[in-house]
Amino acid sequence: MASISVSLDRNADRHDVKLLKRELDTLPGVTSVSVSGERLAVDYDSTGVRQADILEKIQALGYHVRQEHA
Repeated sequence: MASISVSLDRNADRHDVKLLKRELDTLPGVTSVSVSGERLAVDYDSTGVRQADILEKIQALGYHVRQEHA
């Protein structure tokens, strides 16, 4: 099990939270997604998905990651 925690370029409102959770949950291996303000945390099984895949999905949804935290 692995996790990634990032800062988004803006605060996530209720719509953003629903969208991010719904879309990231479609990635194989993602086990949980939590969003609070600008913080996004994803727990995942690294045998199912790579950290780069998660970051690409976030950016494809129109969000910019300001910084990554391991």
